[in-house]
Amino acid sequence: MTDMVGIGPFITLPMVIAMMNGPYFLYAWLVGALLSMVDAMVWSELGAAFPKAGGSYNFLKETYGSPGAGKLMSFLFVWQTMIQAPLVIASAAIGFAYYFSYLVPLSPIGSKLVSGSVVIAVILLLYRRIETIGKISVIMWGAVLITLGWIIGGGLFYGHFTAPIRHINDGIHVNYAFMTAIGFASVKSVYSYLGYYNVCHLGGEIVNPSKNIPRSMFLSIAGIAVLYLMMNISVVSVIPWQQAKDSPFVISAFMQELAGPLAAKLITCLVLLVAFASLFSATLGYSRIPYAAAVDGSFFKSFAKLHPKGGFPYVSLLFIGSVAFVFSLLFRLSDVISAILAMRIMVQFIGQAIGLLLLRKKRAKDDFPYKMPFFPWPVYLAIALWAGILWSTGLPMVIGGLATALLGMVVYFIKSKLAKP
Repeated sequence: MTDMVGIGPFITLPMVIAMMNGPYFLYAWLVGALLSMVDAMVWSELGAAFPKAGGSYNFLKETYGSPGAGKLMSFLFVWQTMIQAPLVIASAAIGFAYYFSYLVPLSPIGSKLVSGSVVIAVILLLYRRIETIGKISVIMWGAVLITLGWIIGGGLFYGHFTAPIRHINDGIHVNYAFMTAIGFASVKSVYSYLGYYNVCHLGGEIVNPSKNIPRSMFLSIAGIAVLYLMMNISVVSVIPWQQAKDSPFVISAFMQELAGPLAAKLITCLVLLVAFASLFSATLGYSRIPYAAAVDGSFFKSFAKLHPKGGFPYVSLLFIGSVAFVFSLLFRLSDVISAILAMRIMVQFIGQAIGLLLLRKKRAKDDFPYKMPFFPWPVYLAIALWAGILWSTGLPMVIGGLATALLGMVVYFIKSKLAKP
């Protein structure tokens, strides 16, 4: 949950309203929750059956067959992770610098210095044992609850909290234009839900994974969906949606309307703490993926090294963090959100959903400690929803995602040929 609630919902809130351009923008957040919950069923079956470090790396290898296509699919996952994981981390750092500019106006260079410094701070905090990291995460989750509680409580007690719900269907026409709008808006809302599956990347370090991995995901998605909906309702109960859609610092503007400039600055500081907490959690999970591939012999051996005292994959952590640092200096937030989704949907989300269908045909039901209800329909629904989100990212992003995958395939076959005696 700490990973899911980063800077995303605070920045994408006005984007979603602007794309829907009506009080029915809340439906985009419901679509994001639905997709996440359905997709979590796929992750739960695979995570409970294969609780190892690396998550999707192991899932793709197992589902497509480790001697054959599984090697290619798992390699493609690591290949795209080495690009998209730093993009995810960089997006949170860039978003942090964006909101920080509410407190201290920043020049373009100043903004880059802030985002880069945040990445460095996260790497330094993660350079330690997993038990200590767990304690830090609990503290950060407390900050998340305080922030969202204050926002929701402000609207609940001082705004017109029920008005957005009563008027949610005002002016709605379920037609092609509406479905197109909800598709584009859902790209932003889904981005804010991403992270529910990160527990799978730490599978080898989870106690009782067959129960705790599915439990973690479903509870996180349900809890976050409620918090996101209540936060959106709270904000537009104080600031009309017509005004909120054009507000770059909508949470700060919301709190200033309720309690003045000092409270606005304080809530901004809490939003920044939440963003930092999410960045911390995401970097932790992604650092285990190249490590898992290296241990398996499918990636550079140096990534398999563990810290002699802390027992954590420090080479993988430093590499992912270093690339994220560079990306945080090069890109803008608007450039990375759609790119993140387009790059990972084909190989990771759709790829492993299809892989689960193949695996279920080859293995007995008893091999799966968690079994989704109504199988295989949730898998079909997840594939269809992800395909819709992929198309909504835009044709250039789809082409970019395909080009990345094709380049990865070329590298894989060259690597395989050179490895042969």
